Amino acid sequence: MAKSYDSIVKYIRQSAGELKVSSARFFKTGEGEYAEHDKFLGVKVPTLRKIATDYTDINDSTISSLLASPFNEIRFFALIILTNKFRNGNPECREDVYNFYVDHLFSVNNWNLVDCSAHLIMGAYLYDKNREILAKLAKSENLWERRISIVATWHFILRDDFKSTLEISKLLLHDNHDLIHKAVGWMLRETGKRNRTVLTSYLKENCHNMHKTTLRYALEKFSDSERRSWLNKAKSKKP
Repeated sequence: MAKSYDSIVKYIRQSAGELKVSSARFFKTGEGEYAEHDKFLGVKVPTLRKIATDYTDINDSTISSLLASPFNEIRFFALIILTNKFRNGNPECREDVYNFYVDHLFSVNNWNLVDCSAHLIMGAYLYDKNREILAKLAKSENLWERRISIVATWHFILRDDFKSTLEISKLLLHDNHDLIHKAVGWMLRETGKRNRTVLTSYLKENCHNMHKTTLRYALEKFSDSERRSWLNKAKSKKP
């Protein structure tokens, strides 16, 4: 199967359905919204993943071109290829994929692109290495880099390593964007699923400073009475 940029894009375009308008609305592409820059073809994620199985050896130049596409699904497809290369590669290949990913973070610029790749590439690579880049990204002015910093820690959480998640959560504690509130709450919830004690300890220290969306996401696996109790504690501690 031809593996040039044009042939790949043509193949993906042929798989487009009726999702273009609904996708644009779902991902907030209106003027002034967080994904104003993005365009959609209307291709479903399972379809993109299926197509990706036919393209296991695309070169870096073609992947770079795909990541530069204005269409979300094309960039998503490129990230599927990268995560597959990372997962199936040897240590040298994984390092190359990680560095390529870092060099192309500007193309990981919507929440679905972050969520399908950050933990599978950045988190997986950094697991046994220095993680200072996550703190740097957490302090970035770029919304997507901040989301990458917390979602990348999901890889650590799944291995019962919670330190980075808690540290990055604190760095993002006063972030003003809803997509960060949700991502932090999501990772805290995942932490609690693995270790309720760790999450409870974090909540005791920080619930009064947490955005209500973050707190509600973090508490999703708690009982109704427990959620009410924590929400009341958060309210009572705020000035």
